[in-house]
Amino acid sequence: MMDGKEHFYYMIKKGLFAQLSSMKEFFDRSTRVLEEADSSFAPKEGMFTAAQQVAHVAQTIDWFVEGAFAEGGFSLDFETMDKQVRAVTSLSAAREWVDRACAAAHSAVEAHADADWMSSLPPGPIMGGQPRFVIFGALTDHSAHHRGALTVYSRLLGKVPPMPYMDM
Repeated sequence: MMDGKEHFYYMIKKGLFAQLSSMKEFFDRSTRVLEEADSSFAPKEGMFTAAQQVAHVAQTIDWFVEGAFAEGGFSLDFETMDKQVRAVTSLSAAREWVDRACAAAHSAVEAHADADWMSSLPPGPIMGGQPRFVIFGALTDHSAHHRGALTVYSRLLGKVPPMPYMDM
């Protein structure tokens, strides 16, 4: 039987799993109308393509999870990260990256004690000093932003994206 503190920590971890699962489900559902042939579509030169939008979401999941426990905090080498994303040309490959990133995030929740998620992020400009679990709210917001952009891409391609919150 759990005491009050153990129950509280169990509820935090359970919430992190639920948040991660919902984020992934809504992202996948919102973007499933896009096909491999749409990989290189961008509304305007210089903007991320559909594949790069998805890759950016995957990269950011990895970035948040890795940065939450990195001694120096979050990497601020945005130029290198941008180059990595811009090298992605396949929507299928980008989706596989999202799958791997979400699986790694799930494993990170499992691997770290609940108290670790309650402890503070390293000092710095990215959420410095806040509890580590706040990265999941940031991931949800970030993926929502990009799935919104991708629904616009879908409509520009003449496709109708499904409502992300239906059929749950």
